[in-house]
Amino acid sequence: MNKSIDFTNCRRVLGKAYNGANGKKIAVEYEGRQYMLKFPPSGQSKPTELSYTNSCFSEHIACSIFRMLGVTTQETMLGTFDVAGKRKIVCACGDFTADGKQLFDFCSIKNTILDSDSNGSGTELSDMLETIEKQQFVESGRLLEHFWEVFVIDALLGNFDRHNGNWGFLYDPVLKTTDLAPVYDCGSCLLPQADEGVMQSVLENEDALNKRVFQFPTSAVKLEGRKINYYDYLTKAENADCNEAVKRIYGRLDMEELHHFIEDTPYISDLQKAFYKKYIGARASLILAPAHEMILAL
Repeated sequence: MNKSIDFTNCRRVLGKAYNGANGKKIAVEYEGRQYMLKFPPSGQSKPTELSYTNSCFSEHIACSIFRMLGVTTQETMLGTFDVAGKRKIVCACGDFTADGKQLFDFCSIKNTILDSDSNGSGTELSDMLETIEKQQFVESGRLLEHFWEVFVIDALLGNFDRHNGNWGFLYDPVLKTTDLAPVYDCGSCLLPQADEGVMQSVLENEDALNKRVFQFPTSAVKLEGRKINYYDYLTKAENADCNEAVKRIYGRLDMEELHHFIEDTPYISDLQKAFYKKYIGARASLILAPAHEMILAL
């Protein structure tokens, strides 16, 4: 729904702080629940006011699409917050550690694999798959399905920064159990630094669109030292687990539902709505569809 939310006067949650490099973050309480408010990065290095706020739009839209596609994801809402007389658009992210659960990212889990030569931050695919198989926090088959579903949806949304520090596990210290954390930190999806000129070019120029589908952005996951090109990897259909994830995600994809959601997203302009629909639609038809056809033909 197109609901305008002002978080300015929400109660600040003291004793709670968040790390991360992209933008300021504070904890607030809204309607009885705790949220992390993500502010857009400093606008000094951004060419326009639009591209300044895009990371918050990317976070909300991408997380919502993950949820539409059946993957457990953090709750997000867009709203405003007044800072020194200036109104900023922010993304409120439901704090899934507010009940005392502890978040362990994949980087820290990767460091527990003592017989591996790779470090926690390394994103070489073979090392990541080895960690998934050997870790003892979540059943390995379930974790493998999750990894590939996230990879495929990141391909749909053009995420260039799904590194080992922004996905992982939740540990319940009371029950002493571990489960997958909801998907979070999706601000690097949907070309967050695109300004009005880039958006207009993508809408009007097929070459500009194709470059942003077939050439970049690439995945943060690497294959033999090179960042994976989503189109090349998925259409080669060489990994059986990845292929199964493509079939699951493509079967759940409802572009009409997705378009309705974008149309109802507050704070974004008609240009942005047209751009997001065009960009996601192109990645669906030019990456996921041919990958799905190749897999079915095997």
